Amino acid sequence: MQLMLKALLSVCVFISSTFFLEAQNNFKLKYTNSSVYAGIEVGSKGVKLSVIEIGKNAQSRGAFNVLKDSSVNTDFISFNEPTFSSTLSAVCNLYSTAINQYKIQPGFVYTVVSSGVRIQATKEDKMDWIDNLIDSFKLKIQEPDREVKVADVLEEARLSHLGIVPEARRYNTFLIDIGSGNTKGGYFPNGNTKDFKLFQVSWGTKSVANATEKRCGDDNGLSNYSKQLYRVLSEAENSEIIYAVNESGSYPKTDNVAFSGGIAWSVATLMFPELIDNSVVGITFDQMLKFNERLANNFSSVSEASLVKNILDKTLDKAVIAREIKRVHQVFDQKSLMAGAGLLLKIMRQFQSIYEGKQFYLVKNGQVGWVSAYVDQNTTNK
Repeated sequence: MQLMLKALLSVCVFISSTFFLEAQNNFKLKYTNSSVYAGIEVGSKGVKLSVIEIGKNAQSRGAFNVLKDSSVNTDFISFNEPTFSSTLSAVCNLYSTAINQYKIQPGFVYTVVSSGVRIQATKEDKMDWIDNLIDSFKLKIQEPDREVKVADVLEEARLSHLGIVPEARRYNTFLIDIGSGNTKGGYFPNGNTKDFKLFQVSWGTKSVANATEKRCGDDNGLSNYSKQLYRVLSEAENSEIIYAVNESGSYPKTDNVAFSGGIAWSVATLMFPELIDNSVVGITFDQMLKFNERLANNFSSVSEASLVKNILDKTLDKAVIAREIKRVHQVFDQKSLMAGAGLLLKIMRQFQSIYEGKQFYLVKNGQVGWVSAYVDQNTTNK
């Protein structure tokens, strides 16, 4: 990642400020003397575009502002021709949007394939699909020299921590990002941002759902899905999760356990719709356990209509809340919510049983963490 950014930033020095101002004029900016950047990430479930305003000293003061957040579901890790084509189309279209519609200069658009995709491709001996996607993308946008980095899990986790966790809690927070294809995270054990203790599990929301569906065979009923999901998650817990949590050694150095990723945003939105303006919400293990039961046994209770109906605070904008709940259900169906929430609960269970007194949090805007830290860290060090 660092090599890519150094190359990109060396190009940026020679680009005129006029083009850059056009990008700023496309958005209502929050800070003075800020800059606009974009990150395009090919994930396991889909392709994401984040347009972010970065203020000075972003990581020390939290001065970054999400201007635009778009995603296209493509299910790349199914590794077949239809999902390959839809992923390639999504990457090209989002890149074109960033350049032509938002007027962001190419040197300020970062492109990366997530570590979750890499891990799943390695599992299935499908790395050639990633290589073909990158080559096809560069050919279509006519930028043969553009570097599209396939993210390393350690650097991705470190940058996510820097971008998501505020400086005041940087050295006492264990961050766990549950992605589509894998789960990664960690903490800074020695009071500096160079030494990072990595936590990783080769399971994510989509990979758990895919493994469960494969086990279901011809019986696609919810009852059978629940049974097979229990087995998949139990195997993941026994083979990886317990060891990863025990090996992390975080107990004496961290007080908070924060979860990010699409499933964290979804759970936070459906559990606490009235806290729509909160980017981070606290949660207990018992609350998460009961929510998992609702997903399997009373799914209608987390529908848009049901949740909005139960909001009694008249000062809240129900229309805005309804749109966010609807967006969750557009991204995750019942089975994928069960898979992701089940994985979150399994990980949380290990911290709950081993590390008494930890505070759990759900982070809603974690998807922009890597790009904000990616930009801020390197531009600061220029």
